[in-house]
Amino acid sequence: MQAATTTLPPKPEPALYRPRKPQLSGLYQLLETHYDDVKAQWEDRFEKTYGYWRGFVDNVVLRYLDCGVPEGGFARVVCEDCPSEFLLCFSCKARSLCPSCDAKRAAAFAAFLQDELLEDVGHAVWTFSIPKMLRPYFLFHRELLTELARAGYETVHELMAEAVEDNNVRAGMVASIQTFSDNLVWNPHLHCVVSRGVWLADGRWIPVPYVDTRAAEILFREKVFRLLQEHDLLSDERIKILRSWRRSGFSIDNALYLHPSDTQALETLSRYIVRCPVSLQRLHYDKKSKYVLYQPKSKNRKAELLDPLDFLARVLIHIPQPKQHSILYYGHYARRTTTKHSRKKRPTADGDNELSANQRSNRRRRWANLIRRVFKTDPLICKNCGGKMRIVSFITEPSVIRQILDHLRKRKTRDPPCPSNSPSRT
Repeated sequence: MQAATTTLPPKPEPALYRPRKPQLSGLYQLLETHYDDVKAQWEDRFEKTYGYWRGFVDNVVLRYLDCGVPEGGFARVVCEDCPSEFLLCFSCKARSLCPSCDAKRAAAFAAFLQDELLEDVGHAVWTFSIPKMLRPYFLFHRELLTELARAGYETVHELMAEAVEDNNVRAGMVASIQTFSDNLVWNPHLHCVVSRGVWLADGRWIPVPYVDTRAAEILFREKVFRLLQEHDLLSDERIKILRSWRRSGFSIDNALYLHPSDTQALETLSRYIVRCPVSLQRLHYDKKSKYVLYQPKSKNRKAELLDPLDFLARVLIHIPQPKQHSILYYGHYARRTTTKHSRKKRPTADGDNELSANQRSNRRRRWANLIRRVFKTDPLICKNCGGKMRIVSFITEPSVIRQILDHLRKRKTRDPPCPSNSPSRT
C-alpha cells in the first residue's frame, strides 16, 4: 500500500498591473459626447437650480479627458531582465471628477493619517448633516463650506471642554467636506475623524468616552443659524420656523468607534470620506437610448433613469473651487501644531521611519506605492518574466509622442497575432 502524499497548493503568483482604459468608462463617454451641450444649455436649463456656470470647470474636464490617454504624454517603463515595456500615461489629478486620481489621492490620505498624523488613541467618526432647506445656501455660497466644518469642530471642542471642565484643552479633528448624496444630489455634510478625548496644554491625554449627540445637534444647529445670519442669508422668521420643527433636519452621529490598533478600519474609512462622488461601477450609459442609469447603493431604492445632461450637471456641481480645501485639520491635528508637538513615530509598511517628513511625503505619493495600496498589485513586476521594471524616461513633446504612437500602431498592424497557447507579445 502506497503512503499517502500531501501536495501543497501552488504558491499564488503576484497580481499583475494592467493599465486602465478610461475611454471605455461611462463617465468619459458622457463628458466627451455631451459636455459642450451641458455648457451651452447651462444658463437656460440649470442656472436657476445650480447657480452660474463656473469657468474653471472647462480646464478640469479637459484634464480629465486627457487622463490616462497616451496622446497626453507618458512615461516609458521597461523591464530590467527582458525586452518588455509599457507606456504609463500621465494623470490629471482632478478632484471630485476622476475616479482613478481620487482613488490614489484617498490612498495617500489614508497613509498620511495612519502613518504620520493620528495619535495612538481611540477615535470616533462624527457625521454632521443639515436640513434640505439650508443646503442651497452652501451651493450658492461655497465659501461657507469651510465655516460649516469650523462649526462642527467648535461643537465637539466645547462639549469635550465642558466634560473635563477645562476650556484650554484641545480635541483632534480631521474633517472631510462632502457635497454629494447617494444619487449625486447636492447634500453638503461632514465626515470627521475625532479623538475620543482631549489633550491638556502640557500634552497629557484625557479620555472623553461619551458626548451627548442630542446636545451636540442643538449646539451645531445654533452655530449654523448664526453663520447664515452673519452673512444675511437667514431671517429670524425662518430660524423660528426651523426651531419649531419636531425633526429639525440636523443630524449628528458618532456611533462608529475606531480602535487605535485597527489600521484596516482606519484605512477603509479614510478612503471612504475622500472618495470620488461618481462610482463607475454604478454608472450605466446606453449610447443607443441616450439615457443614464445610476444604480443606488441601497437595494431598497429604485435606480434612477436620467437624461445625460441632467446627470452631468449633477456631477459638475461637486467639483470644488480652485484652492478650496475639502480636508481640514483642527485642534491637536491642525497642521500648524503637528510640526510642534513630538510624538512616537508609527512603524510603516515601507520601513521609512528614519526619513524626513518631506521624504515620507514624496514616498507616500509615488505612483507605484499608490497602485499597490489601492489595487493590491505591484505595477513594477514584469508580466512576462516576473522581473523588476523601472521608469526610464518621460515623453512630453507632442511630436515625439506622435512618432512613438504611430510606430506602435504600425508594429501592431504588421506583427502577426500570437497563437492562443503562447504568451502575448509586448
